[in-house]
Amino acid sequence: MLPPPLPMANRLRSALPGFCHVDWVERTGSTNADLLQLARSDSQPARPWLLGAHLQDSGRGRAGRTWQNRPGANLMFSCAFDVFLPPRSLPALSPLAGVAACEALRSLLEPDNQPLLSLKWPNDLQWRFSKLAGILVEATRSGAIRQSADHHVVIIGLGLNLHDARALSSSLNRSVADWTEIIACDERARRAEAHDIVLTIARAWSQALTRVVREGFAGFPERYASVDHLLGQHIEVLDDGRILHAGIAGGVDEHGQLLVRTAGDIVRVSVGEVSVRPLPVDRSLYPPKS
Repeated sequence: MLPPPLPMANRLRSALPGFCHVDWVERTGSTNADLLQLARSDSQPARPWLLGAHLQDSGRGRAGRTWQNRPGANLMFSCAFDVFLPPRSLPALSPLAGVAACEALRSLLEPDNQPLLSLKWPNDLQWRFSKLAGILVEATRSGAIRQSADHHVVIIGLGLNLHDARALSSSLNRSVADWTEIIACDERARRAEAHDIVLTIARAWSQALTRVVREGFAGFPERYASVDHLLGQHIEVLDDGRILHAGIAGGVDEHGQLLVRTAGDIVRVSVGEVSVRPLPVDRSLYPPKS
């Protein structure tokens, strides 16, 4: 499914004229780390940037986790954007990036299948009940120019499983999904090539960041609700394996914080891991695969 790096880069460059630096390489340590280093350097091209790799030796997920990958089995890329927001607003960019990516991928699916792709707070993309992709959002200061206090370079990286879901599920001891599962039951997704996925998500991130800088986060809770994987479910919020809160997921607020309805209050969560308690599933919503 993945073309060689040079043709991939050329197709992306021609389709992303608004991106000032676009590249795709065979192998690197981490595309997020590479763009962070470039952003902090004294000499750098104008932004936005996009960098993808067939293989990442030091790919990272949230909370310092490593991203398991092998050549051809994962679609991995990062984008860098100039963002003008107060520092207190930066944590909300993590769920915002997740919403934008989920909406973008849904646009590549048949309408009936779009609800099967959802977002687990803050930004894990889920297919049915299994993780399909993870997103890492990081912010830094540009090393090249004198900047205002509200000027940040935001790096958003995505790793999407193309193949290997069964092997990953076994090695990670949790359910993992991949793109081959989707194309097996979705004709429209079957027509989407790797560069189509990258283009759709990169444009969605760019548009989402432009909009939030211009308009703020008004309406974000409603937008998030349309892709929310956890809404209405019993969840536990964990920190280093310790349960901090337990209750019903109630969406997010305008700051992207997860709302948890406990017995006596509504708790707003900005950090921590979310674990979903098993609940009976209405299987009629998820017809068997053909």
